[in-house]
Amino acid sequence: MEIVCEACKAKLNIPDEKLPQGQRVSVLCPRCKNKLVIDTTDAIAEGFASATEGPAASRVPGADMPEPPIEEDSEPPQPDGLPEFDDVEEDSALDSYGEGEKLALVMDSDAHHTGKIKQAIEELGYSDIRAENTQKAVGKMRLQNFDLVILADQFDNFPVERSPILSYLNRLSVSIRRKIFVVLIGDKFRTMDHMMAFTMSANLVANPRDLDKFSNILRRAISDNEKFYKVFLDTLKEAGKA
Repeated sequence: MEIVCEACKAKLNIPDEKLPQGQRVSVLCPRCKNKLVIDTTDAIAEGFASATEGPAASRVPGADMPEPPIEEDSEPPQPDGLPEFDDVEEDSALDSYGEGEKLALVMDSDAHHTGKIKQAIEELGYSDIRAENTQKAVGKMRLQNFDLVILADQFDNFPVERSPILSYLNRLSVSIRRKIFVVLIGDKFRTMDHMMAFTMSANLVANPRDLDKFSNILRRAISDNEKFYKVFLDTLKEAGKA
């Protein structure tokens, strides 16, 4: 969905799959912080969602075509123990995110780790976005597309293999999931262990002792991933399937 803030005329693109259907969701304009209210209560019946702000926001004409009705099970099921979608989180979910900005969602409770992670991802041109707990992390991912997701073992007291965040990522559709580069960090991992990463449904696993070299590790892994999917997508296109 594409909407325009009447206060500053900024154009805001929100992926349709990130919007909960049949609800009113509030977000902040990334430029002027004006509150926008997106109403999807008529989306299923009419095939589109209207956007209003207090007082008003304008929809860009022709920005999107009506979509087919959304099936009830089109949204990935909530992992066990994960709170339901909470509109309260949405005001912060888009706060300060600019159009075209490369976003990295970092979930690590160790301050020593996060400093090194922040330095590494900013060197690669990503904006460092933090989530304090599982509920806020999933709330952000449901509304915003992240290019990079970094999850540490024991974040919010969950072993990484049983993390509701990893479960949520694994239940996304393939077309969405392959656009997200997922990194798992933990003492149990050997950095760049490709078999372990495959087993954990991640793109990269890393040991905290290697975070001093995290920028180079991440740069290489992301480059390899992009090369792999370029061949894959080019093959699909040649076969007429993309």
